[in-house]
Amino acid sequence: MADESPLIRSLRAAVAAAPGDVPLRLHFAELLLAEGRNDEAVAEAAVALQHAPGDADARALMVRAMGMPPASGPAPAPAPAPEVPAAPAPEVPAAPAPAPEPEVPAAPAAPVAPASLSFDWDAAEQQVQDLVGPRFLDDPQADGGEGTAGDAAAWDVDAPGAVRLADVGGMEEVKERLEAAFLAPMRNPELRRLYGKSLRGGLLLYGPPGCGKTFIARAVAGELGANFLTVSLSDVLDMWIGASEKNIHDIFETARRQAPCVVFLDELDALGAKRSRTHHSGLRNVVNQLLTELDGIASGAGNEGVFVLAATNVPWDVDIALRRPGRLDRTLLVLPPDAAARESILRYHLRERPIEAVDLGKLVKATEDFSGADLAHVCETAAEAALLDSARTGSVRLITTKDLLGAARQIKPSTEPWFAAARNVAMFANEGGLYDDLLAHLKRKRKL
Repeated sequence: MADESPLIRSLRAAVAAAPGDVPLRLHFAELLLAEGRNDEAVAEAAVALQHAPGDADARALMVRAMGMPPASGPAPAPAPAPEVPAAPAPEVPAAPAPAPEPEVPAAPAAPVAPASLSFDWDAAEQQVQDLVGPRFLDDPQADGGEGTAGDAAAWDVDAPGAVRLADVGGMEEVKERLEAAFLAPMRNPELRRLYGKSLRGGLLLYGPPGCGKTFIARAVAGELGANFLTVSLSDVLDMWIGASEKNIHDIFETARRQAPCVVFLDELDALGAKRSRTHHSGLRNVVNQLLTELDGIASGAGNEGVFVLAATNVPWDVDIALRRPGRLDRTLLVLPPDAAARESILRYHLRERPIEAVDLGKLVKATEDFSGADLAHVCETAAEAALLDSARTGSVRLITTKDLLGAARQIKPSTEPWFAAARNVAMFANEGGLYDDLLAHLKRKRKL
């Protein structure tokens, strides 16, 4: 963009400052189209349609930009075609010469399928890449590269975030249990001191994958106004003997210094697997060190102000010692989103896509038992169908209820295999009532 004209640069800055100004964006797209920058004009017209789906000018500009192939500027390109073989000697040694040669036969093919050749796939991908963020978010964690193992300062701690339980759509039963079992004692220091409740605690979130366990953990940290530190197996394991245990110790030391702090142990079944099934002594030592840190034995000050949250899809594979009182003694089942939560998730994933008269009520009914990740996939699949349709016809088509319902019929809930496996555990391995909430849910859904 170094060779852009001052007018283009100034308009680009103006559009960035006022992204919702559709006339300004269309004027900018017209200038891009006049300069032969069709791909950028298509992208700007698409953004304009997101803000104003029914805008006729935006649609017309999109059709014009898609109808003209990028090679329409250098139209006389076919003329030099016979000249290339006419003078092969001077052009063969030149590095740029081979590049235009394969492009010359591509020019006459453009009129055959102009829409498919001129459609800007990169711009379309840029438009949808932010809409699957909840599934691909990269948490700013410690790199864990060489030279950082054992260095407590290498663990990055997120400052208290703005996410609260109110940002979690629906799931009122989960919120109520969190409030009663975890948050209420922490919010009332006077009552906590009166009843001798320590400012520490552990909570295990379990349930089908993709149902928002990590998001709920961040919301709990936001409710407590606490720092947030995520730990996974890759952050802990090290090739050197004793280094993995030291990594766990450094993580908890960092959390104690940054208290109040929520330590989130992701995929606990990998980090704290049952020692009776673990054949590698290094992994058994990792579990032993984790138990020591949860008790606060290694630190004279204990774990005051350190809240430990863990998430797993298979709690029956977690070492039982991690779940005894004083450690991760509270358990919360996170089920697939209910109707209110599904509507909120669908609204989020459709918020910047060009949609037309979408009946969310029908879509919510058609996606029962879908996880949050499944719902994002439904929106992505429907958008892909409309995008391919637009590429074939050369005119932009909005996403409709039919597209979304068709995508929902194609996709099966990813939670079904989990409930099939959990059913046997709830029926035959429910020692001490660990999975009473799961058993109650299966009975409500008549899956027993």
